[in-house]
Amino acid sequence: MNRPLLFRKRLIPMEIVPLNGDRLLYMDSHMIITSWETLKPKIELSHGYSLYLMEQGFKISRFYNHRDQLMYWYCDLIETEYQEPENTYVFTDLLADVIVLPDGSNQILDLDVLSQAYLDGLLTKEQLCRALDCLHRLLQTIYAGTFETIAAPLLEWENKERKNTPFCCEN
Repeated sequence: MNRPLLFRKRLIPMEIVPLNGDRLLYMDSHMIITSWETLKPKIELSHGYSLYLMEQGFKISRFYNHRDQLMYWYCDLIETEYQEPENTYVFTDLLADVIVLPDGSNQILDLDVLSQAYLDGLLTKEQLCRALDCLHRLLQTIYAGTFETIAAPLLEWENKERKNTPFCCEN
């Protein structure tokens, strides 16, 4: 099978961005794992790894700074659309996010943006409900202490990738 095309669709601002620079590390019918560098230069964020759990509605990423130090886990709620003729995946960001810090604490982000997007007609009722359901399941996993269990494939592939291509950082 040829490498699929991956796209990130944002609702605010409305845009679809090709993820051409992402390196596909692993793919099966349930998940995709990539490594990437930021699309636009950032002061802190440099690169990371992402695990798309399409059926569960999560994209779990590990964000690294320019010194190759883990900043945090970043969890997006997503809706996945696969377009078979083009072998294309479009991952729609469902706005609410969860950050999991290295110490295990977490922050829930953008619930206000999620509700406003629904009120503004940017999200359907079904998308809003899916986002809330995915958020609930993700938080249950975090609070139960089993978050790293669902993220284990990402850690496995990240370790393999790091052994093959060590990151060279600026001092």
